[in-house]
Amino acid sequence: MPPMKYDYSDKNPQLGALYPGHIETLRARYDHALEQAGAAHAVIFSGAQKYAFLDDYMTPFKDNPHFLAWAPLTSLPLSYIVYTPGEKPVLVYNQPHDYWHPVPAAPDGYWTGQFDVRVIHDVEDAAEHLPADRDKCVLIGEIDDATHAFGIERVNPTSMINILHFARGAKTEYELACIRLASRRGVAGHLAAAAGFRDHKSEFAIHQDYCKAAGHVDNELPYANIIALNEHGAILHYTDLDRDPPEEFRSFLIDAGAQVHGYASDITRTYGNGDTLFEALIERMEAIQLDLVGQVRAGVDFRELHLTMHRLIAGVLNDCDLASGDADTLLKTGVTSAFQPAGLGHLIGLQVHDVGGFLENEGGTTIDRPSGHPFLRLTRVLEENMVVTIEPGVYIIDMLLDELRGTSAESHVNWTAVDALRPYGGVRIEDDVVVLADGCENLTRDALAEMQ
Repeated sequence: MPPMKYDYSDKNPQLGALYPGHIETLRARYDHALEQAGAAHAVIFSGAQKYAFLDDYMTPFKDNPHFLAWAPLTSLPLSYIVYTPGEKPVLVYNQPHDYWHPVPAAPDGYWTGQFDVRVIHDVEDAAEHLPADRDKCVLIGEIDDATHAFGIERVNPTSMINILHFARGAKTEYELACIRLASRRGVAGHLAAAAGFRDHKSEFAIHQDYCKAAGHVDNELPYANIIALNEHGAILHYTDLDRDPPEEFRSFLIDAGAQVHGYASDITRTYGNGDTLFEALIERMEAIQLDLVGQVRAGVDFRELHLTMHRLIAGVLNDCDLASGDADTLLKTGVTSAFQPAGLGHLIGLQVHDVGGFLENEGGTTIDRPSGHPFLRLTRVLEENMVVTIEPGVYIIDMLLDELRGTSAESHVNWTAVDALRPYGGVRIEDDVVVLADGCENLTRDALAEMQ
């Protein structure tokens, strides 16, 4: 069937209907944060473009996610949002006079009615639109040039940042709608990439197919696509993209996402070529991934879910004859961590690895990772409307497996099976899910069901 059409624009009526409620939530969060910080105004800076070292070439611009939370303006440098409790937020919209580069279009979209929009043509002109009592302001954003702070001395105060980051874990209905759209956009790319693998294309060509189907250029992707053929699947963040196809197509691991108004999706799938052992590994990993997704609900300690993943992986290693021993032994000796060093998942939203994953409360108390699991990015108890990834994996990483030799773990590994699977790299399967009171909404698989 032809691909379904989705409205990713800022004219989307569904997003427009949800946006005012989102702004009300932000206002309440900032009211509380400003009160705790003892400040009267929040000034949120979108960010400045940066130049490559010893060059006049500007690197791709990335907005301050705090700015994006207020307005879906993913390419608006040197602009400001001014929020004062009880007043309409002010958007200082920088539209420079420039004939070297494209300039932002005139303000238009579902978001404009929520702001007092003031267009400027030079960042210096922002000064007249900021509160006069600078000593009562806090500035949220990255300031590399002190002139962009316009005399505001309190920049990113910890007390306020912790409140905002903790609250950002739970998404508004508007944010969930954006992430659903990002999931559909990402799935469109994944379907095109899978076809490219079946057509025996190179990593680079598959990447191009993905971007075309998702409607993104590289700079618009939420993170660099992982397009890994064969043994490259064992490199967790492989982004080199070989231009030439390999002589043999054994396996394909793709970890790639998309974004809508700054909100990201993060999806991983693994494909084989029919090899019995590797296909069995994919099948077993699919089963435990669905098992773990089925355990997601409000009140679950994500650390415990991560450890459950390791116990399930111990079963996979036994079933696929990669290792032998009971789950406790394989965890204690480090066998499961050698095959799966990464965390089960993370928060996702305005950033792929969204902030606040370790916060126990808005005061900034953090929750430690489980001992021996240094790469887990989420240690919180799950709450309704959090969006998290669930991404178990098994990889043949020689660097980690070699550390088992000469230890009590060595005898638990089937090195012959490891050698047989090494050319296939590894398996990872990842979905984005919304936490509900009694389960979860699987954004990735819902999008796949719609679009396949």
